[in-house]
Amino acid sequence: MANDVNHLIDMLYTMIDEAKSAAFGQGKCTINRDEALDLLDEVRAQLPIELKRAQELLRARDEYVEAAKRDVERMMRQAELDAKTKVSESEVLNAAREKGHHIIRHAEERSREMYRVTNEYTEDALRRTEEAITMALEEIRQSRASFRAASAEKMQQQKEMLQEQKKLQEDAEKK
Repeated sequence: MANDVNHLIDMLYTMIDEAKSAAFGQGKCTINRDEALDLLDEVRAQLPIELKRAQELLRARDEYVEAAKRDVERMMRQAELDAKTKVSESEVLNAAREKGHHIIRHAEERSREMYRVTNEYTEDALRRTEEAITMALEEIRQSRASFRAASAEKMQQQKEMLQEQKKLQEDAEKK
């Protein structure tokens, strides 16, 4: 799913990168607004999926810790039973407890690592998405400003042309 969001962002980047240059401004271009907005809508639709994946990672981490704790408890019970049947009961029990504590420490460390990795992944995915959307939005704003400027210029030219035609007509009627 992360590749889907990245693919959509790449498509949007390519659309902007390959857009035809506008005749009225260096660094400005014209893009198909509907296509760009459709891609942004798809990116927005994919974000909950990315967040769901992060939540699934957190849930998997919690299940792993719980399973490890259950295993430790089971091992502790088994160790206690085994220790009763052996001569050095306290030595076996201490070894089992130490092993249990070691397993719990290991599970907790792994849990913290999974939590850290999940947080980094989610933060990075959201940061990249935000940057892509910000860049796309800026491109759209620039395109709108360029369109307005070109439209205003064209309207002014039309107005001047109509005034010239009117003047020529008036001059022709005077003669």
